[in-house]
Amino acid sequence: MDIREGRVDDVATVLAMFDSAVAWLTAQGRTGQWGSRPFTGDPRRTQQVTRWAAGGGMRIAHIDGTPAGCIAVGPAHDYVSPALEPELYVQALVTDRRYTGHRIGRTLLDWAAQEGRARGVALLRVDCYAGDDGRLVAYYESCGFTRAEPFAVGEWPGMLLHRRL
Repeated sequence: MDIREGRVDDVATVLAMFDSAVAWLTAQGRTGQWGSRPFTGDPRRTQQVTRWAAGGGMRIAHIDGTPAGCIAVGPAHDYVSPALEPELYVQALVTDRRYTGHRIGRTLLDWAAQEGRARGVALLRVDCYAGDDGRLVAYYESCGFTRAEPFAVGEWPGMLLHRRL
């Protein structure tokens, strides 16, 4: 697997990764995380991914030359408690469902940890959907993160997690 810096011309590819994840979640009746509508064609989602790419914190994982996952790091979202020390924040993580089982998410999170160390910070944080059966929170815990605090955005239940670097 190769990881390279994301570019603005990757926006459609990243939106398609989210589309594959939304379709998979919807097929399981799990629409609480990202809803049931594709990200492609949604101006707000397009702007969000474009900001990640333009901001320099987006990375694309490739398997055999094909984009398979994306991570974006940068400042924390405004809906979580601020960190009490310098940090690197995972703003987004998504993998193309065609590459399930290839450890893409774990590899991208490990990249983020290395990037945080290179920037001289000792804290990596991420937030995620904490509804349904809690599998997403458990996934981040299996990647070395610890629950920090629950939060809500409206009725959307979230969990803030951290990982010491």
